[in-house]
Amino acid sequence: MIQVINRALDILEYLAKHKDSRASLKDISTELNLNAGTCANIIKTLTNRKYIVKDPKREYLLGPMAYNLTGNENYKKDLVDAAKPELENLTRKWNENALVAIVEGDMRTILARSNSSNSLQANTENQKKAYYSAIGRLLIAKLKEEELKKFIVKYGLPTEDEWPEIKDKENSFMLQLNKIRKQGFAVMVNAEQIVGFAVPIILNDITIAGIGMYMPTFRFKKLNQSEIINDLRATAEAIVSKL
Repeated sequence: MIQVINRALDILEYLAKHKDSRASLKDISTELNLNAGTCANIIKTLTNRKYIVKDPKREYLLGPMAYNLTGNENYKKDLVDAAKPELENLTRKWNENALVAIVEGDMRTILARSNSSNSLQANTENQKKAYYSAIGRLLIAKLKEEELKKFIVKYGLPTEDEWPEIKDKENSFMLQLNKIRKQGFAVMVNAEQIVGFAVPIILNDITIAGIGMYMPTFRFKKLNQSEIINDLRATAEAIVSKL
């Protein structure tokens, strides 16, 4: 048997048994009789791969990848419960639709949303191609280099319909992703003249979802883009504070 794999599985199983609480490095190494340095290195790898996340008190719990393996919705439920009231606050201020979403495969999937009271609304499907959404583009841009390579190999580059700004394929694709990374948010206007904004929701240095707001372009022209982005970021931080 490969010892390091056994130890990594022991750590995941330990955290799974304590999924309603957090465990410190000392708790884990003591309970599993592991050398603290060895334990820390394994946990670092599992954290980088999103199987474990670290809270502000430097304690650990299972991360999104651990739940994704079994289809367990607990991790998403915590996010949804935290997001719903904050999305409602955002919509109350702007009277525009807001949502929290993730990328599953090559699809942007909505976890929670709040709708405006405007008679003319910008509607969006629960699932749509990630390349054809502000949150989808943002979350793809946030992928690590190796993850991005795997994504492109599996799903290909965006078509012109999905991302019209990408003209010379990979070069302009990377330019667009780097632009999103540099500014820290994504903006897109689709063929239906709907403008969408998105910023990341980051927990313990890991992007776990995106939060966005979208509206018809004729209403956006009367609004302040910087203020929208700032409010989205503040809402993302409010959500994270509840997790």
